[in-house]
Amino acid sequence: MLLVIDIGNTNIVLGVYRNDRLIQSWRVRTERQTTEDEFHLLVNNLFLSGQLAIEDVTETIISCVVPPIVGVLNSFCKKYLNHAPFWVNAKNVSMPIRLKNPDEVGADRLVNAIAAYHKYKKSLIVIDFGTATTFDCISQQGEYLGGAISPGIMIAAEALFINASKLPRVDIYQAPQCVIGKDTHESIQSGIIFGYAGLVDGIVKRISSEMKSKPTVIATGGLARLMADVSEYIETVETDLTLEGLRLIARKAL
Repeated sequence: MLLVIDIGNTNIVLGVYRNDRLIQSWRVRTERQTTEDEFHLLVNNLFLSGQLAIEDVTETIISCVVPPIVGVLNSFCKKYLNHAPFWVNAKNVSMPIRLKNPDEVGADRLVNAIAAYHKYKKSLIVIDFGTATTFDCISQQGEYLGGAISPGIMIAAEALFINASKLPRVDIYQAPQCVIGKDTHESIQSGIIFGYAGLVDGIVKRISSEMKSKPTVIATGGLARLMADVSEYIETVETDLTLEGLRLIARKAL
């Protein structure tokens, strides 16, 4: 079995593939102070809950944007899986990267781009709603062109709640019925969710103009479905895009 792991600033997403089929996946919180033994307990319990055996994992591939966890995951794999993991970076992926400094691009962004182009084979904008909201641009020829990074929805909301002491914390996992809020709760929901939809659509419009094409716009990440409902440009949601990208890279590299 292949174990794929994407380590983000807020969440770690894990998946298990048997051949080319995703048989189980999980999303857990990123704990920067964890140890390899604690991570083993977590993963082992997840495997048991899915009626899987961790001993059946023969290969592991990881994308990571949290450097302090690299050593922990290296130790976990060597100690409990009896192999070293494959770490995704700009030097070991096949997609051409048209950046001034390719090493700057996050591994998760490359993974998403590879998975998206493999499926659609056309120019694309991939929006990942994570800790940050990232916009990744892929050319018709399958080149990674760059993109944009903005604060994630949860970060923006948290900044508002912290700095405006009289405003209550509200649920932003569901869009309100109307843009014009009838109370403070609805007004905050509207401002955050519809405001972010405006940000997304505005950036997509500008990117499309610069790309001089009509790219397909796809979304992934925790709040992708919510934003797809309120955005004018998001065409589809790919829930397991990052995991699939890791599988594709592993199929060539391992």
